[in-house]
Amino acid sequence: MEITLIFVIVAVLFITLTAILRRYRRCPSDKILVIYGKTGRKSSAKCIHGGAAFIWPVFQDYAMLDLKPISIECNLTNALSKQNIRVDVPCRFTVGISTEAEVMTNAAERLLGLTTDNIQSIATDILFGQLRLVIATMDIEEINADRDKFLASVSANVEAELRKIGLKLINVNVTDIRDESGYIEALGKEAAAKAINDAKKSVAEQNRFGETGKALADKDTRVNVAAANADAVKGENNAKIEIANSEAARREKEAEAARVAVAAEKVQAAKALEEAYKSERDAELARAEREQATQKANIVVAAEIDKQKAIIEAEAEAEKIRRKAKGEADAIFAKMDAQARGMLEILTKQADGFKNLVGAAEGDAQKAVLMMIADKLPELVKTQVEAVKGINIDKVTVWDGGNGADGKTATSNFISGMMKSVPPLDELFKMAGLNLPSYLKGAEQKAAEEAEPAPEK
Repeated sequence: MEITLIFVIVAVLFITLTAILRRYRRCPSDKILVIYGKTGRKSSAKCIHGGAAFIWPVFQDYAMLDLKPISIECNLTNALSKQNIRVDVPCRFTVGISTEAEVMTNAAERLLGLTTDNIQSIATDILFGQLRLVIATMDIEEINADRDKFLASVSANVEAELRKIGLKLINVNVTDIRDESGYIEALGKEAAAKAINDAKKSVAEQNRFGETGKALADKDTRVNVAAANADAVKGENNAKIEIANSEAARREKEAEAARVAVAAEKVQAAKALEEAYKSERDAELARAEREQATQKANIVVAAEIDKQKAIIEAEAEAEKIRRKAKGEADAIFAKMDAQARGMLEILTKQADGFKNLVGAAEGDAQKAVLMMIADKLPELVKTQVEAVKGINIDKVTVWDGGNGADGKTATSNFISGMMKSVPPLDELFKMAGLNLPSYLKGAEQKAAEEAEPAPEK
């Protein structure tokens, strides 16, 4: 019984020790041990690089992150630079999971369980975006000439974004930079042409110094020889002065002629050198102008063509709008002109009719007006009658005793008074500023008007 108990205890201890040893994990130098679950920390995982840790069963589990570098090829095309020139920048980036404590936690949270292809895809998107951003802030000359500055800008931008997902930039290599407009190639040609011109200029200057030195040496030789000869001739002439004055004069003339000839030769030689230098300079200037014209034809002329095309299209659109506006304005003008002409025609016809009416009245405008009023008299009477037409009298009761003044009954006086309530025709004419013709007035009205005193003038 005791032996069985000892065996069971030993077996339990062995199994426990084996389980403990199986849960104790060592981390290789090329990997990161990520312990997740109940870690007792504020972070979601515990990352260990180059050590070991015990993994509590049930409460914890672990996984490995590979630190092997990942090479990513980013052949960026049609990236827009600061000068709005599209360039192609083929690059190759080398990245890997960082071993910094904070960055390892980011890698554990965002990359754990992903394959190398998945990580490479995520990093590629970040690299392309940051590479375009850096190129958009730099000129072509900076990208092409100052590669160190370009790589430093790319590294700074890319490194900051990669740290967010737990990666680290190990290396970046730009193989070549090209642009679709040929601007970089033109810069290279310009530099090469400038170097060739400087070399030719240096050679020409050295040739000039050599020829000038040789001419000065020849001059000194000739001067020294002439001086020595002059001294010799002078000594001989002094010795023979009394004997050969004529010979001295002859020799003097010959010496003068020789001097003039030597000077003429030197002048001609100098002119020849000057013309040679001038020809070389003209040739270099002509070649420089030809190179400039080529560059202008390739870049400036194309830009000018695009500019003229845009101007022509804008002018065509403006002309179209102007014509449309002019057509609408012409239509409105034609409508208003037609209305004015119609009104003018009506007024003209009315004036002609009144003129004819005055002529029919023997030139008396007052009679012409009376003729027009007589023509409208039925309408005026109708209007006068309409004043009492609308009175709605349901019933009229009259007590008439049969006696009345002037032989009139009360009924007739009532009807007569009602009709007098209608405005007389003469009053209508006066309200219009006219006088009713005498032949339309009653006898009583004529007598009343004749009895009124005439107004004082």
